[in-house]
Amino acid sequence: MILARFLSKIFTKEGIVLIDSEGQKYICGEVKNKEKPITLKLLKKNLNWKLLIYPELYLGEEYYKGNIEIENGTIYEFLNLALKNLGRKQINVYSTFINNLFYAYKFLRSHNFIRASKRNAEMHYNRGEDLYDWMLDKDHRQYSCALFKDAKETLEQAQTNKLSHIVKKLNLKPGQRVLDIGCGWGGLSRYIAKEVGCEVHGISLASNQIEYCKRKARESKLDNLLSYELCDYREVKGSWDRIVNVGFFEHVSPKFYKTFFKKIHNLLKDNGDSLCLTHTIATTNPPGPANPFINKYIFNGGKVPSASQITKSIESSGLVISGWESLIDHYNLTLDHWRERFLKNVGKAKKTYGANFVRLWDFYLSSCSAGFKWSDLLVYQIETVKDFKSVPGRTRDYIYN
Repeated sequence: MILARFLSKIFTKEGIVLIDSEGQKYICGEVKNKEKPITLKLLKKNLNWKLLIYPELYLGEEYYKGNIEIENGTIYEFLNLALKNLGRKQINVYSTFINNLFYAYKFLRSHNFIRASKRNAEMHYNRGEDLYDWMLDKDHRQYSCALFKDAKETLEQAQTNKLSHIVKKLNLKPGQRVLDIGCGWGGLSRYIAKEVGCEVHGISLASNQIEYCKRKARESKLDNLLSYELCDYREVKGSWDRIVNVGFFEHVSPKFYKTFFKKIHNLLKDNGDSLCLTHTIATTNPPGPANPFINKYIFNGGKVPSASQITKSIESSGLVISGWESLIDHYNLTLDHWRERFLKNVGKAKKTYGANFVRLWDFYLSSCSAGFKWSDLLVYQIETVKDFKSVPGRTRDYIYN
């Protein structure tokens, strides 16, 4: 069987059992747990070729539809084992060809113009407030990578660590005006207003997020410092002491990378004391296609940038990179917390969204966690300034003291 031979080439460190739609078993690689091996069970015959030519899409798609089952383990365990074996290597020539074909098509035809960006944001972030209630931290409602000083920390503490780290990098002063692009549910803006006393204006394209932010600002008695607007970053006007965007750049799309950083340049004050911080998921690989499953079912229009794409766009804008940090072995832990919390509410999720959605969401969180742990994904925090005078210090002591 061709699919079994293909899987045997992937699972070289630790193997699995494959069961096809007719009940035939195949040993793929060296199975260490002889009694209860992780088993990939296919319930439809066409999966023999679907998983061979385009596994990046069809594995997740057919799993969430119930046409693939994992025995003696979970989808989380299967994906971690698969990516542990695969690492940063390409899966096969078939999927590479299809991915590159779609990448070329999307680069030519599919771009996040303002209307498309709003539609994509509403699609993901307006799925249901209860979904994010179940899985995000209770203190700040952060839907981005946390910072774990210790792997055993709570999600709440790790998200507070992240916000504190960002605030230190921004080197904020009371009374400064801060623009928060892609403000989410407002956890960072509230933290900045409360801890430093800055005026923060948050923008988002998800109406439910803006409504939530305004309500929390009133409840926190911080509405004198906080304002929020349903707005695209390309429509923002004014000048700002600080600009911050956390988990937003992944939604920009390659066509607008230069536009984004040029807009940042134009919005920062020309006072020798302005700064922008960009916190984004990135790939260690060269520029390439978006993950087809994530792009189709989770983040329409999303695209993880490479370091070369980011630096070229910053250089063309006239901005100066004043700081760059890689966060490794943090987002996988964050995603694991989200998955654990989501699965604790699986009964509610099935009742509200259905069993298929539960499998889809589990696959999303599990595959992303495995990608950050074993493959090419990480998080960059990048500080940019308009000129050398705006660099907060001769050293980085102002962050770590």
